[in-house]
Amino acid sequence: MRRSLSARELEKLDKRYAWHPFTQMKDWQKEEAVVIERGKGNYLIDSRGRRYLDGVSSLWCNVHGHRVPPIDRAIKNQLARIAHTTFLGLSHPQAIELSRRLVSVAPRGLSRVFYSDSGAAAVEVALKIAFQYWQLKGQKKKKLFLKLRNAYHGDTLGSVSVGGIDLFHQIFGPLLFETVAVDAPYRYRDRFEGSEDGYAVFCAKKVEKVLQKRHSEIAALIVEPLMQGAAGMLSQPRGYLSRLRRLASDYGTLFIADEVATGFGRTGRLFACDHEGVKPDILCVAKGITAGYLPLSATLVRKEIYRVFLGEFDEFKAFYHGHTYTANPLACAAANANLSLFSRPGFWPTLRKKIVLFSNELEKFKGLPFVGDVRQIGLMAGIELVADTRKKTEFAASKRIGHRVILEARKKGVMLRPLGNVIVLMPPLSITAAEIGRLGRVVREAISNVLEKKVAI
Repeated sequence: MRRSLSARELEKLDKRYAWHPFTQMKDWQKEEAVVIERGKGNYLIDSRGRRYLDGVSSLWCNVHGHRVPPIDRAIKNQLARIAHTTFLGLSHPQAIELSRRLVSVAPRGLSRVFYSDSGAAAVEVALKIAFQYWQLKGQKKKKLFLKLRNAYHGDTLGSVSVGGIDLFHQIFGPLLFETVAVDAPYRYRDRFEGSEDGYAVFCAKKVEKVLQKRHSEIAALIVEPLMQGAAGMLSQPRGYLSRLRRLASDYGTLFIADEVATGFGRTGRLFACDHEGVKPDILCVAKGITAGYLPLSATLVRKEIYRVFLGEFDEFKAFYHGHTYTANPLACAAANANLSLFSRPGFWPTLRKKIVLFSNELEKFKGLPFVGDVRQIGLMAGIELVADTRKKTEFAASKRIGHRVILEARKKGVMLRPLGNVIVLMPPLSITAAEIGRLGRVVREAISNVLEKKVAI
């Protein structure tokens, strides 16, 4: 039997062979590589035996913690039957059951489920469905997509085309298709004085102005409901989402809700759209759909859209899109077990209490030196660090302030990943009251330890 590799050997091999996403590998070579070997509850355990509170849910996808017995059992039971079978021209029980359950819990009106294996793929499906829908209806001019600036919908070329984060997307500009962009809410940096409702109206009018002029060309409006995650946890004012839904309806444009990050309890409701009773035409979900166990995503559509694709074989109206691992049985088994856990007695009241505790913990950041803004919805939060809170001056990227803060938190046993100068907190829904307190305390200490040493701006 081959011996287990030591932590040092694993790190050496990683640095020799691996290429990590969203990572400057020149820096990676200089720093200690943390190799996660195990997980238990809300903790990650590395190859040296060190434990870390999973403060970002293993990139926003873990829901109920690691090694959850019901989900483990569901995957093992399915593995004893079959690990994979194609969904092209065949079906299987786990996907059939999952489709029924997703339709039963999703915003009303969504009636069909198309599976993929990542959030970006779910968005690609939504874009292609929206485009083909209008083509089949004979409205050939409706080819454009209306997007929000600072949006992030994934890293495939279609999803990048409807994204709006220059740092990630600008270099790929020559490869992307044409879109129409409008400013997204960013209250901390917007020049607006007034109420939250007034701000929602102010922001929605920007979208309406574009729709008034170009609705005959726009196939769909795509939005991350309530919170633009990768933009730095930019929250939207109450009423903004429902206003955009109405505008899309009024101007004959499909409304795509990208709930890859916000779905499955992150905002305190199963879906962010539920907070304002929004019923999208197309809904994209991923990440938390399997509680962070296996890659799976889904694109849900209204029956009115689905029916347009029906026809005789030789009319070629079918949706010609798919993946090898579409509706993988193991992933669907994990998703079914995950959905069952949301129905446990007391789950939602307990989650609401945790959100209150989380809010109270975040209040302690407000007014601290270098903390410019604190944004939160449910168990999603972003703490924006600035060089000057009065002027809202940003730290230079070369200072790597966010990265330095999360390294400091790591020393104290909390695993985080920043978005530039924004410290992201998105713990599993299973986090305990004590762990919420620890998460807040460690992050405050980390910020203090990094920034109270005089930082050259």
